[in-house]
Amino acid sequence: MADPEQTLDYLEQQIPSLSAAAVDVAYWQALASGQAVLVSGDGGIYQAFADGTKKLIKTTEKPLSVPVGTRVRLP
Repeated sequence: MADPEQTLDYLEQQIPSLSAAAVDVAYWQALASGQAVLVSGDGGIYQAFADGTKKLIKTTEKPLSVPVGTRVRLP
């Protein structure tokens, strides 16, 4: 029988891929039901529709890259 700690570690390692799959399924289910979804990319936030079109909702600034442990004050 496997060590409970090893089993828990294995299950915890699966969380990122399982959550990514759940988000992907929810995205496609929303589009399939005729709803629009918000997606970010290409310097903006877009409303994506089931027919494949996108509408720009808001432009966003370039992502901020900071070293780990650095404190950043957001306005």
